[in-house]
Amino acid sequence: MTSPTTTSPRVPSPRAQNSAIVTAAFGQNLVYATVSTFLLFYLVEMVGLSTGAIAVVTIVLTVARIVDAVADPFVGSLVDLTRTRWGKFRPFILFSAAPVAVLTVLIFAVPDLDESGQLLYFAICYLVWGLVYAACDVPLWGLIGSAFPEQDRRARVIGNVRAVGAVAIGLSTLGTPALAGALSFAPEATPEGWTRAIALIAVLGMGIFLLAFFVPRERVSTADPTSFRELFGALFRNKPLLLVLLGSVLGFGRSIVQAGGAVFVVVAYGNSDNFTLVGGAIIAGIILASIATPFAMKRLSGRTLILVSSFAGAALYVALYVVGFANLPALIILIFATGLTLGVFLVSQTTMIADAVDHAERATGLRNDGISFATLTFVTKVMSAFSVMAFGIVVVLAGYEKGVEVTAGMQHIVFIGITLVPAASCLLSAIPFFAYRLKAL
Repeated sequence: MTSPTTTSPRVPSPRAQNSAIVTAAFGQNLVYATVSTFLLFYLVEMVGLSTGAIAVVTIVLTVARIVDAVADPFVGSLVDLTRTRWGKFRPFILFSAAPVAVLTVLIFAVPDLDESGQLLYFAICYLVWGLVYAACDVPLWGLIGSAFPEQDRRARVIGNVRAVGAVAIGLSTLGTPALAGALSFAPEATPEGWTRAIALIAVLGMGIFLLAFFVPRERVSTADPTSFRELFGALFRNKPLLLVLLGSVLGFGRSIVQAGGAVFVVVAYGNSDNFTLVGGAIIAGIILASIATPFAMKRLSGRTLILVSSFAGAALYVALYVVGFANLPALIILIFATGLTLGVFLVSQTTMIADAVDHAERATGLRNDGISFATLTFVTKVMSAFSVMAFGIVVVLAGYEKGVEVTAGMQHIVFIGITLVPAASCLLSAIPFFAYRLKAL
């Protein structure tokens, strides 16, 4: 049996491993952010799907992301059962990068077919993309937990990863439309220009992602589980972890601005120009909070920070609704503040999952970080699915599609979708975190 130790006797320094993982996460997030932010925009504005087709796409996106989410724990269990000379996480990182890049291009290359054919093509490509993406996402988060056993250092790495993730969202938000326009070689952006832009982003992003294979090293556990039954049994007995997952899923509304922001800006302001301001505001908030939260966690628990961010987020979204979208400067300020609460939530959530994994290992002797961190990607996808579903329903209820005359009533319905729906979601999210406790051993 091949030893799980690395081939090189020299272990990179923690700083080098930190830099490699953070940079790799930037590349991965650049791809994911582009898909999450512009997929609905591409289908509505570039492909020109009808309102009925948008309803079908909403169902496809929701079902596909739920299927992906359910698959993640199985990917995590496969990771935990893997034994190679590179470890158990890094082989998945190596062999998933190219397929993710190819499939990312395919979902932004919908062919010129009748609408039914376009929907079928998109549904197949998107479902496969999500399943393959899990094979690169789950191992990266597990690698962070394995490479950085010290809680303070791990919290800083997670904060850095979340911060560069927000930077990637920012670059994607600000740069992708301009890149698509430039690569259209026409006065206005074309579907072909978008395909070329996505291809460039996918190759660059997943190429950078491979740093996570070449530099970091994994911690070898002497008590790894050896069966699916043992892995899933340990998972479902980890009550603190399950509470974090439930609270995260209920907080799906936090992702609605990212899922529907581009469409909202078109409906509210008549074009996508202001999306740079809206997207930039929430991203700036996420970056600042992601950097600051690890320092705040030295004084406050992750549970306390999440509860504060949940109630503050709900209040800010309500204030956003009251102010209205006509007051753009006030809207930008409030969107920035919601980004702060989201950044606090993301770093605290990930750190609490890592703490729950460590706690379970100390209590049971079993370390199932692959399947446990798969639950992080699971809830991320479920949150994304619910946010797309919620906003898609709002768009359908408003009756919006490309070329339709936008009314005040239509604008109001869509605005509710990115304000009051997230507010209610933030409040629901807080409930499970009240019960979160790590029992003394």
